[in-house]
Amino acid sequence: MHEPFRTGQRHHQPNRRALLRTALGAGAGALMWSSLGGSADAAPRPAAGDLIVNDFESATWGTWRTTGSAFGTGPVLGEDLLRRLEITNYRGNGVASSEREGDAPTGSLTSPEFTIQRDFIAFAIGGGDYERVTCLNLLVDGTLVRSATGRNSDALAEASWDVRPWKGRRARIEIVDTATGDWGHVNVDQILQTDQPTKRPVTTQPLYQETWRPQFHFTARQWVMDRLNPGQRQEGWLNDLNGLIFYEGEYHLFAQRWNKCWIHAVSNDLVHWNELQPAFWEEDLGTGVQSGSCVVDYQNTSGLSPDSRTPPMVAFWSRNDNKSQCLSYSLDRGRTWKHHDANPVLTAPERDPKVFWYAPGKHWVMFLYGGDQYHIYNSPDLLHWTDTGHPISGFECPDFFELPVDGDPGEKRWVLVRGDGKYSLGTFDGTRFTEQTSQFVADSGPHFYATQSWNNTETGDGRRIQAAWMRGGSYPDMPFNQQVTFPAELTLRTTEDGIRLHRNPIAEITTLHRTQSRWTGSLNTGTSRTLAAGGDRFHGVMNLSVPQGASLTLTVRGIPVRLGHQSIDNGSGAQPLSKPLAKVEVLIDRASIEVFANDGEVSVSRCYLPSNNPITLSATGGTCQIDSTFHTLASIWPA
Repeated sequence: MHEPFRTGQRHHQPNRRALLRTALGAGAGALMWSSLGGSADAAPRPAAGDLIVNDFESATWGTWRTTGSAFGTGPVLGEDLLRRLEITNYRGNGVASSEREGDAPTGSLTSPEFTIQRDFIAFAIGGGDYERVTCLNLLVDGTLVRSATGRNSDALAEASWDVRPWKGRRARIEIVDTATGDWGHVNVDQILQTDQPTKRPVTTQPLYQETWRPQFHFTARQWVMDRLNPGQRQEGWLNDLNGLIFYEGEYHLFAQRWNKCWIHAVSNDLVHWNELQPAFWEEDLGTGVQSGSCVVDYQNTSGLSPDSRTPPMVAFWSRNDNKSQCLSYSLDRGRTWKHHDANPVLTAPERDPKVFWYAPGKHWVMFLYGGDQYHIYNSPDLLHWTDTGHPISGFECPDFFELPVDGDPGEKRWVLVRGDGKYSLGTFDGTRFTEQTSQFVADSGPHFYATQSWNNTETGDGRRIQAAWMRGGSYPDMPFNQQVTFPAELTLRTTEDGIRLHRNPIAEITTLHRTQSRWTGSLNTGTSRTLAAGGDRFHGVMNLSVPQGASLTLTVRGIPVRLGHQSIDNGSGAQPLSKPLAKVEVLIDRASIEVFANDGEVSVSRCYLPSNNPITLSATGGTCQIDSTFHTLASIWPA
């Protein structure tokens, strides 16, 4: 999902700006008229008891404060000028608009402080769909708590915020335009406090209790927006995992809001996550903060910390130009971040820098994706980089680490994982990766991409823990979009086919166990067993014997998972095993199924939407022996 940034396309008449300049020159900005404008004749007028914050019917801004030049000296007034700006669905004669002089000017417009006295603040808004850039904001005690944007349309749309949590508090309205390109403006009309808004907020279910919200998989939240089905670059969206790191007892999870910012969450147990405000944002609209990695500079080799006792946490990322490799850093355990003043620290194609400390050589290493290869760089200080000249074939979002074979610290292999989940094994001397195997599949599911693992866990329990973006899941009419796999522990084990990477759910899954249901028995051809009549989250473990020619079908709320004599199929075809299938572990959430076979030799992750409730097991082609235990699971989210 690393595509160039593209703004929306406008379809205005070619002479629009010329007409606007003519109108302004003729004094059209002072025109007044008495009827409702555009198609707003049917628009409701304020009801008795409503409190008008501003209807923008005056010639000046009065007590509202402006910065920059975008909003001029007052509202855009008059039918002729509003039509020339193609603004429709307005009320009365005026609109707060940053479009008077086109899309280039920037600025803000801020109200005096007022007390929130009604349950809702209603408004009409249009213009660019750039969150936090062309927007209408509500600030309570100086903190941004709600925001809205247009939808790349100058037809004003009714909207409202539920402000009951802040009733009685002091607040300000802020209209912001910091965009200079296409659709770089915002239009707002008739802001009022009301108990009966024409258009209520579209998000109606409590946070983390929404219909399709996964209950033990991480998903992103909306902080200030009210939007269903968020897309890339919008609050609630999540894609590539970035910079997973363990530091001072905390696991940090970073992820893309598609190159707009790095989403940030922390956990003490890899199960229960507390999402913080985004770690950092793109420098300017469209410049991007693409995928990357994070390290702790314990020796302060970079000099980014003024106190060597406080090592900097350093995040590496790429701009959208796909050549500028940049860094941001934190001196307070990831709570606040600063872009490095001398960015970029490396100018080289293309993106997704994976950085780590190579202890034997006492230097930093970067794997940088570019031209279907990973280019390997070295640095003494994270700021100055040298190409080693030993690229290796790869595809996006690299992950690279060393693991013992069969738990033997005397025998280790380096593991190179590509963005698509394929991996290879080999040796590494600090400058060159010597590949010793072909590429294998870490997880063969249809929804497994941009995998990363937690770095710096040697300062904790030493496990290598992996997670991935479950790309392509569907969550209709939800205020979030996309989810992360449940964390899996990685190990290297010797199989009949050679050394292979194994993935198993982390042991902490047991902390979510609630009720248990066990069944031991056999199933003959044509017979079935209900393992769970209802529920939407389970951890199941099945010890099996499936004769050659026979198979079992685990039907999870309408979705079949096929278990063969020496294969499993969870939506991406039969995946072979090196030995007959003996054990299956399954994680079932509201919108995902993850299957792990033979202690993680094969794993298959997929998203789904259920068609019915039961979880059943049926046999065909012979008699199968089963010993199954299913646990219901608690939610990881606060009630």
